[in-house]
Amino acid sequence: MAKVVAEISVSLDGFVTGPDPGPGQGLGRGGEALHTWVFEGDTTDKRVLEEATVATGAVVMGRRLFDVVDAPGGWSDEVGYGAGLAATPPVLVVTRTPPALVRLTDRFTFVVDGIASAVGKAIALADDRDVVIMGGGATIRGALDAGVVDELRLHLTPVLLGGGTKLFDGAAPRNLRQIHVRPSGHATHLTYRVD
Repeated sequence: MAKVVAEISVSLDGFVTGPDPGPGQGLGRGGEALHTWVFEGDTTDKRVLEEATVATGAVVMGRRLFDVVDAPGGWSDEVGYGAGLAATPPVLVVTRTPPALVRLTDRFTFVVDGIASAVGKAIALADDRDVVIMGGGATIRGALDAGVVDELRLHLTPVLLGGGTKLFDGAAPRNLRQIHVRPSGHATHLTYRVD
């Protein structure tokens, strides 16, 4: 059965973007440092990324993240979830209103009836592989609050952004069980079981 994993990079001060994120600004001022482990990582980082990507059968993201990855300078054949693999996983975007234009038309399906519905549809597409909710922060908080997350994977990066999008701003209190820690030179990869 598919496992639902909420996975995101986060700064030491709890931000998943820098200030002023959005199309044309990506992850905001200083936010690209959150993904140094992806692009410049060591052997541990590469292993973490490869294991997660190979295990993924479908991806769920929120509309604000979609607007960033579909903007010019966003995802391409070389950059994006599953880039470089023989087959990239389908991506479901949680939104109230699908966009009129989509640059990467073959990768995205828009779900207008909420995060639980998007996760359910992703499970059906994942073929017993993992469903990864990759963000943004509000989408991951919504998935945790909806009770549809089995694991939370945080890639804690050694950067202080001082502002931006807080991952757990307004999150409901909950206990997590730490099940795995992998340190590297660019991040500490943390995995929690959501009970």
